[in-house]
Amino acid sequence: MISAGIFRQYDIRGVVGDDLTIEAAEGIGRGYAAVLAERGITGAVAVGRDNRHSGASLRDALVKGLTDCGLDVVDIGIAPTPVLYWSLHHAGVVGGIQVTGSHNPPEFNGFKLSIGATSLHGDGIQRLYQLIAGSRNAATKGTVREIQPIPEYVADIAQRIGKIRRPIKVVVDCGNGVGALTAPQVCQAIGVDAELLFADSDGNFPNHHPDPTVVENLQDLIAAVRRTGAELGIGFDGDADRIGIVDGNGTIIWGDYLLILYARDVLERTGKGQAIIFDVKCSQALPDAIRTAGGEPLMWKTGHSLIKEKMKELHAPIAGEMSGHMFFTEGFYGHDDAIYGAARLLRILGDSGKRVDELLADVPRFVSTPELRVDCPDDRKFEVVAAAQQYFASRREVIAVDGARILFGDGWGLIRASNTQPILVMRFEAMSESRLAEIRAEVEGWLKTQGIGA
Repeated sequence: MISAGIFRQYDIRGVVGDDLTIEAAEGIGRGYAAVLAERGITGAVAVGRDNRHSGASLRDALVKGLTDCGLDVVDIGIAPTPVLYWSLHHAGVVGGIQVTGSHNPPEFNGFKLSIGATSLHGDGIQRLYQLIAGSRNAATKGTVREIQPIPEYVADIAQRIGKIRRPIKVVVDCGNGVGALTAPQVCQAIGVDAELLFADSDGNFPNHHPDPTVVENLQDLIAAVRRTGAELGIGFDGDADRIGIVDGNGTIIWGDYLLILYARDVLERTGKGQAIIFDVKCSQALPDAIRTAGGEPLMWKTGHSLIKEKMKELHAPIAGEMSGHMFFTEGFYGHDDAIYGAARLLRILGDSGKRVDELLADVPRFVSTPELRVDCPDDRKFEVVAAAQQYFASRREVIAVDGARILFGDGWGLIRASNTQPILVMRFEAMSESRLAEIRAEVEGWLKTQGIGA
């Protein structure tokens, strides 16, 4: 029996050996083949995986499910998720699946699915689950062909970015994730001499967990920037689709402030009036800066597939999330790629002749928390968020586009359900430390009445 709970809003994810089993992986391959057949799509499918040790057996089972149902597989091997996305445009395939646990703890793994160059999510993932039971073996088994796309991927980014115009001293923390297979090569190709941290691909993640949204995971990067006098530190998550930034002072630049740099650059180069999309966790400083730069800010739901869908609808040149997912249609393919995002940031710094802190010197610094994560069972988290929307809407203005973003006039608090883990994600922002503490106390106090975080 395959657990329905692993089929989430924008990907499939679970605990290996518990709800994510070999049977489930094979079933996902069969269900994916059935979705393609239902849509009348024929052709080969790209498959890649990150470096987690559970990935090999899950990949093998997935490929068995695909080929048993007659699909040919183009195997890109161990590679960052963005390389899988890149392969959708270059490998002659009709879709792709990446086996990855992304930023989740080591016991997790999962699957990010695409049809064409579009992410399969929401009802599409639920339909895949429904079709597994009725899937049947094809008369002819599909084939498996291996390719090595990383050199071409690196060359493509290098051609798009060009050589950086001035020397930039940078520290790059690969976190022992699969970004280690591409980040050093891209830096070299664009003429950046980077000091590398944890640039051995190792699915045990022996130094720190590869999630640059967590402050403790950035401490090695901060120390290295200060020790070397670098003007920039860059970190990646486990599958290299999230970027984390530290400026030359050792200050963490969260994804919302990083998106300001990308937004200003694209609006200046390609024209005002374009939509810039960001998720509900982002600082109020971001939409203010987008408007000042001549753009149209749009707050949207968290999730790579949901952001990409909205970008396509609005023809937005860029989008980003607080979590470090950065999406580029202007100059790139429209997906989230932390390696390309790092190279693009380096180009901005090279062209401007300024450091990150100098470019952001005019942006107000509100007092805020990072993303805060509170354990909440999967079968309760959406119920709790709905209750929060109802409770706080009777007292204050609430933006309910994704969870409950509660507006206090001089700050805000957010409660939303994670679509990938059994947690609630929270964030708070205010004009002062004392006001931040008051807002946080009110929201967390209500959560405790729900038995959460008590």
